[in-house]
Amino acid sequence: MVDLSLRMMLHDRLRFLITVAGVAFAVALVLVQVGLFAGLLDNASVMIDDSDTDLWVTSRNTPNIDFAHPFPDNYVQRVRSIPGVAHADNLIVWFLMVMLPSGTEESIMVYATEDPHRWQIPAHVTAGDLVDLRRGNNFFLDESAVRRHGPFRVGEYREIAGKRMRIIGTTTGAKSFTTTPVSIVDFRRAQALTGFRDRTTYIVVKLAPGADREAVRREIARRLPFNDVYTTEEWSQRTRMYWVESTGLGLNMIVTVFLGCFVGALIVAQTLYTSTMDHLREFGTVKAIGGSNRTIYAIVAKQAVIAALSGFVVGAALCALTMPLIEATDLKLIVTPEAAMASFAGALILCLAASLLSFRKIASIDPALVFRT
Repeated sequence: MVDLSLRMMLHDRLRFLITVAGVAFAVALVLVQVGLFAGLLDNASVMIDDSDTDLWVTSRNTPNIDFAHPFPDNYVQRVRSIPGVAHADNLIVWFLMVMLPSGTEESIMVYATEDPHRWQIPAHVTAGDLVDLRRGNNFFLDESAVRRHGPFRVGEYREIAGKRMRIIGTTTGAKSFTTTPVSIVDFRRAQALTGFRDRTTYIVVKLAPGADREAVRREIARRLPFNDVYTTEEWSQRTRMYWVESTGLGLNMIVTVFLGCFVGALIVAQTLYTSTMDHLREFGTVKAIGGSNRTIYAIVAKQAVIAALSGFVVGAALCALTMPLIEATDLKLIVTPEAAMASFAGALILCLAASLLSFRKIASIDPALVFRT
């Protein structure tokens, strides 16, 4: 029966190619849209996910890592004295303005902790030594800054918040949802640049081996009643969901995916219906020799499965081919195996649903049709 289904589809190869193209368009659009969505969310929380932390202490109701609110930096002493806490340090995350060689001003996001090596903030250093941050007006700049700030080299100077600062190293993978370039600065230097005298924006916590995370968390909340305490996973999820809910990013993805699936379904439904009309005599023959409507339904359903499988392969290939082009624009495309499997399942359901349009016509086929001239 698979052979019969394939033969009927390949009888008109142009129509078959149109069907596959419709499914491939829907699959490629879904994979690219979902991949870009995942990439943007990954940028939003990459500094959290890559850090070696267990708990984050924030000011009350901080919406995400980018929009922090300062609080006294001596709170860290209260956290360090809690049993089960191995290490706790202050962390500043703040937007500042940088003067570029062209004379224009651009925004820059500063990350500053007391021991960047310990916390893996940043996680990937490509040039320089983070220890040198303490030896003057120095900072690291992520390589992605080239797109917003233009080319730069280690040893060059930039004016940040009115202070002349020297680039002494580079990082990679340190990004933000807003595409604002990320820089790494010494904690005390960051306090001076931001004007946060004796203040910080976060406290990062590493637990001792075997410590009860929830017990430590409750104790921190008790000692710092005007702060919030999140696990790293919760803080990452909160940061991601802020952008999904506040920017309409999720709705935009859903609408785009729906339109892609709708167009694909229309193309598949039209081509399968036309194919059914062109092969009424063949279907009548199947009925004449004892085949039931269920047998013919199975033929059409298998045509839909063939279209779904072929379209998925072509659509996935198109997505793979566009990935380098998208990444060249400094966007991140993340297609997980789960997303690919869901896309294939969606393509299969789409094609089977589109084939329903042909079933009513099949049910009304008269077996005597094959004997008519």
